[in-house]
Amino acid sequence: MERLFIGGEYVESVGGGTIAVEDPATEEVIAVVPDASAEDVDRAVHAARQAQPAWRRMDALERAELLHRCADRLNEAADDLAVLLTREGGKTLKENRDEVAWSVTAIRHLAEVARTSRGRVVGATKPDQLNVVLNEPYGVVVHILPFNYPLVLLAWQVPAALAAGNTCIVKPAEQTPLATLKLGEIFSCLPPGVFNVVTATGPGSARLVEHPDTDMIAFTGSVQTGSRVMAAAAPRIKKLLLELGGSDPFLVLGDAKLDVAARGAVFAAFLNAGQVCTSAERFFVEERVYDAFMAEMLKLRDAVRVGDPFDDVDMGALISGDAREQVIRTLDELTERGARVLAGGEVPAHLPKGYFFEPTVVELTEPRRQTPNREVFGPLAMVTPVRDLDEAIELANASDLGLGASVYTSSLEAAMRAATELQAGMVWINDPLKDNDAAPFGGWKMSGLGRELGTEGIAAFTQTKHVHIDFAQAPSPEWWFPYERPPIPVSRGTLPIPGA
Repeated sequence: MERLFIGGEYVESVGGGTIAVEDPATEEVIAVVPDASAEDVDRAVHAARQAQPAWRRMDALERAELLHRCADRLNEAADDLAVLLTREGGKTLKENRDEVAWSVTAIRHLAEVARTSRGRVVGATKPDQLNVVLNEPYGVVVHILPFNYPLVLLAWQVPAALAAGNTCIVKPAEQTPLATLKLGEIFSCLPPGVFNVVTATGPGSARLVEHPDTDMIAFTGSVQTGSRVMAAAAPRIKKLLLELGGSDPFLVLGDAKLDVAARGAVFAAFLNAGQVCTSAERFFVEERVYDAFMAEMLKLRDAVRVGDPFDDVDMGALISGDAREQVIRTLDELTERGARVLAGGEVPAHLPKGYFFEPTVVELTEPRRQTPNREVFGPLAMVTPVRDLDEAIELANASDLGLGASVYTSSLEAAMRAATELQAGMVWINDPLKDNDAAPFGGWKMSGLGRELGTEGIAAFTQTKHVHIDFAQAPSPEWWFPYERPPIPVSRGTLPIPGA
């Protein structure tokens, strides 16, 4: 059985509980990891708490150099980690190689961004004074991460928290803990206790959130679980970073290059079998090009190769049987409401083993009534013809979620209208789902709180402190005792009587 990584070393769990890890493409159990007990969690929190003061005092350059060393080690282990990610997650080997490469880049970028500013100086209100705003770490940060991108989503958060002076406890998804546990070897160059990995189910996760010695919770997952995390963190008013997914719209306007838009649409809908928080789920296509666009999209959809993620394919398996069942239930719900399946909608006949599902395209004629107001998180694209940009934006915004949005158009005016009017944290014009380590990632509305990446991603793991300095040690008689007599004396005998 695998071991937990606590205090700079791999340790046995004391609880005895276990979690079976399954290969989604074969349905075989490939490993067993501990289901951490309350005592295991307490050990991890104690290690992180003990390590934090010294790590906080370490200068930013040394912290950055250590993080660069972690990035080097991660890059050296890239091939092995990509294979492990493919086995435990079902994502294609190509996509997992990309994920490791993106993770290396994110670590390097965040290590340096954190060095650029420790705060700022603001204008003083008197001579010989200095007012400094410092960015200080919170302390111990818990990172509860999802299954779909175990390493890159960790790399968007943990290096930022570490570079800011926090220590970290990572709780990976139950389905994909193996590559994250291997990071103990990668991050072992850090002082003991600075980086810890604990595998756990619900009770262990709850203990981490509620623990009196954890200071901040960074959670990526569903809205339902995120709301429970908020409630559990509320009694201690803990700082939260929440990335809760989306149901992203994808707009295709009449002046778009339809061949490019169709390729972008198929990629945005079916990347990682639709298990991407910014997957395009709701497609709104201008009526005058709807038929032409759909013909091209369906042709490209038919060319998507589904199969064993180690083979020469474009789309692997969904993460579990439950994940596939919820896609099937959503499809049944849509058809019951009158939606029409244009392609897909079945388990591939040549793949009886594994949690595979065909890339599926469904036409909605009444999107307000037919669209589920939740994240689908599967290979399901819902398409609707619209009159114009106004209707497309109106329907795109008719959701409680607001993570990302994509638009294809050749009009600068239309592009800028969409960019400013769509209610989403990211808007991609003619190039969907592309992230930039230097720009913030996060959603509006129920898609979350806070931001990852960019300078905002560092700020998310810091709290401000105002330091007021009078370097001349000059007295302040205008404020201090004894107060000067007011220039116009006031006597109680001259005060008006209330109500008189």
